[in-house]
Amino acid sequence: MQIYDELVARGLIAQVTDEKEIRDLVNNGKATFYIGFDPTADSLHVGHFMALCLMKRLQQAGNKPIALIGGGTAMIGDPSGRTDMRQMMTKETIQHNCDCFKKQMSRFIDFSEGKALMVNNADWLLDLNYVDVLREVGAHFSVNRMLTAECYKQRMERGLSFLEFNYMIMQSYDFYALYQRYGCNMQFGGDDQWSNMLGGTELIRRKLGKDAYAMTITLLLNSEGKKMGKTQSGAVWLDPNKTSPFDFYQYWRNVADADVLKCLRMLTFLPLEQIDEMDKWEGSQLNQAKEILAYELTSLVHGEEEAKKAQEGARALFSGVGNTANMPTAQLADADFEEDTIDIISLLQKTGLVPSRSEGRRAVEQGGVSVDGEKVTDTKAVIAKEKLQGDGIVLKRGKKNFRKVTLA
Repeated sequence: MQIYDELVARGLIAQVTDEKEIRDLVNNGKATFYIGFDPTADSLHVGHFMALCLMKRLQQAGNKPIALIGGGTAMIGDPSGRTDMRQMMTKETIQHNCDCFKKQMSRFIDFSEGKALMVNNADWLLDLNYVDVLREVGAHFSVNRMLTAECYKQRMERGLSFLEFNYMIMQSYDFYALYQRYGCNMQFGGDDQWSNMLGGTELIRRKLGKDAYAMTITLLLNSEGKKMGKTQSGAVWLDPNKTSPFDFYQYWRNVADADVLKCLRMLTFLPLEQIDEMDKWEGSQLNQAKEILAYELTSLVHGEEEAKKAQEGARALFSGVGNTANMPTAQLADADFEEDTIDIISLLQKTGLVPSRSEGRRAVEQGGVSVDGEKVTDTKAVIAKEKLQGDGIVLKRGKKNFRKVTLA
């Protein structure tokens, strides 16, 4: 199976502008393509996962990826999926975030010997002359057509600033600049970016002629992938200091039954034939599929050793036996105890399993808290300090959140 057909079979492609040409370029390793990443944080999250995996697949097939860091567009902010304007960031913050991105992307993409590029659109956007942009770029955009774009429709009721209105023009100019500087002939993005991407394709063709190779393709579930990056307890980051390898593993281990096969196809590099066999699995076998998913993705992001540790810790938790050394740990100091005891609400809060005492109380009352496998339903229950000596205790809130608690 050629790479384009594999992308289709894995459910990654939603829309294309020139399917025959795109298929030929990708299958023959002649695509120089880009995907953009706005540096709005100092770590990528699992919402970026699909794009990174796609770049890796295409590079392995001989194509050349360009990771475009939006140091310039981040000065404006993408209105897509937003109900309010993004907070402005300083140039120093943006540069720090860009540096963090490259380190994380290097686990997926080979940047050596010119096999891939990482570029920052601040290099050209920040030097643009406003009048030149109006004359050379703005003349090719219809305001009426721009206002029909979904990313702008969502903001019209609450107010769309002129600053954000320019985002489509800036993103379109990115493709034009990449085409001229690096011979970039293809762009990939989420389905929520389709209007912006079409703008770039049309800008190249209008300024350079219809023969200019400028093509677009969208990822089927990229906007859903962005939602993947968020959980009830916050974002799931690729930075191990923000989301531990264990918590990262647990996130994928706990995906819904209906999503596990979809995630295996779209995000792992397992052969499709192997994944298709899992389509026949049901019941407890789906838990095995989730383990495979969690292990493969944790290994991809954090390495095989960390994936093994996370798997061992998770199995120990679910079985109630085994080595707890690889579980996420919280340590308590002497000052955390009162008369050598600590109440269950304080324990939940100090270990980070709840953000407040009121939420801790609610978790206990709803029967979602246990210590060493025994449910705690009394909000006034206390834990003796001596119980935390040695291997400590396993404190659990709900099905997904827990800590091994020991003494410092």
